[in-house]
Amino acid sequence: MPRRLNLPDSASVADAGTGGRMHAPSAARNIPHIRDLLTQYAPATGRALELASGTGEHAVALACALPGLEWQPTDVDEARLRSIDAHAGDAGLANLRPAITLDATAPGWSGPHGGQDLIVLVNLLHLISTPEARTLLSEAAAALAPDGMLFVYGPFLRDGAATSDGDARFDASLRAQDPEVGFKDDWDVIDWLHNAWLELIAVVEMPANNLSILARKPA
Repeated sequence: MPRRLNLPDSASVADAGTGGRMHAPSAARNIPHIRDLLTQYAPATGRALELASGTGEHAVALACALPGLEWQPTDVDEARLRSIDAHAGDAGLANLRPAITLDATAPGWSGPHGGQDLIVLVNLLHLISTPEARTLLSEAAAALAPDGMLFVYGPFLRDGAATSDGDARFDASLRAQDPEVGFKDDWDVIDWLHNAWLELIAVVEMPANNLSILARKPA
């Protein structure tokens, strides 16, 4: 999963709170926009799997906004798993399950996690390598139920170029620490989704130069 990089202030960093809770300023900023988009496109009922749930703030907000979905948050980091469960405990949502450990970059995880009606991935692809990203997307495609939807959000290159000087600096800082990571190109990701036999639903420009990519598994 994501390497332990020294991320700039503009990146998805988290601050420690009380009782194991962590808070990510970027989550506070992007939750309303992700929530609004998913309420338009996500299935009304079924099973939802969130990959690399991080602090758990997205899981709480989205499980609340989509009460017909049984929401399963995941992560690989013990501190973040504790944070997810702490935030979930505060929310007391019947459709939000306890967090589980899942490395979404590992081959084969789709087997025990199949039949998902929605899979959500926020702010991870730029922190992993291209082979890891391709594995993640192919496993997510395999884990979807027929007509299930994959939602991917984060910073991307557009046709090979950064959309702002700030994004270019962020991408360069990631690659300087680890040349295998960095922003993925939007067209490459779309091709990887097609190669995994998913149908593109929409590509939506989001605030702060982020992008949402939505794809569906044919029924």
